[in-house]
Amino acid sequence: MEVSPYGLEALWGQGDFVIKSVAVLLVAMSIASWYVILTKALQILRFQRAAHAAGHRFWDTTSLPEGIATLGTENPFAEVAQAGVSSMRHHAAHKGHLHDQLSVSDWVTLSLRQAIDEVSGKLQAGMAVLASVGSTAPFVGLFGTVWGIYHALVSIGTSGQASIDKVAGPVGEALIMTALGLAVAIPATFGYNALVRGNKTIIAKLNKFGFDLHALFVTGSRSSNTESDHPNGSNNGARLVAVKGA
Repeated sequence: MEVSPYGLEALWGQGDFVIKSVAVLLVAMSIASWYVILTKALQILRFQRAAHAAGHRFWDTTSLPEGIATLGTENPFAEVAQAGVSSMRHHAAHKGHLHDQLSVSDWVTLSLRQAIDEVSGKLQAGMAVLASVGSTAPFVGLFGTVWGIYHALVSIGTSGQASIDKVAGPVGEALIMTALGLAVAIPATFGYNALVRGNKTIIAKLNKFGFDLHALFVTGSRSSNTESDHPNGSNNGARLVAVKGA
């Protein structure tokens, strides 16, 4: 079977070190971006299930340890709840120290905020890769195209054949690099935007959960607005109040 003198195979076979390096770089960028997209999408799905558990099973328990246990391990909402419990115990055990000048409310707020920020950092991990790929891949492909056209024109000038069939092939092959750059950048950009929206949703739910925990620790019950949103009403908040210091 006769091999076509044009296309990706011809571009690779006729390309020099620069063209091949650009092609390999674009492939590596594509693999990296798809890896981040898939792993972060799975992470967001896992966190969404955790958010559902935090909004239902957690508040149906009779104690904070039991509520945290229902969330399971490696659950960001369990980490936030555990941070709140630890801050209450630490503040109660170190009365009279310098940090006791902070009220219980401020101390719990700082601990919950730190825990939420740590989870937010996990959500943001890898996003810079997608942003970088989405913004630079088209220019990497364009560089390959410019270099390929230059290389093709030099070869044509050296051979002395400037007919359209001699020019169209090499130049068209060089333009493939721009198409490859766009093929890498477009999924990375769409993936980045989708993941950012997912991250914002998770962070908003974490902040709401932290607000409910803060209200429970400080006032002894969840906020009235949050309790009214729960299908079982405010009784769930009362269940946890009795042993909130546990």
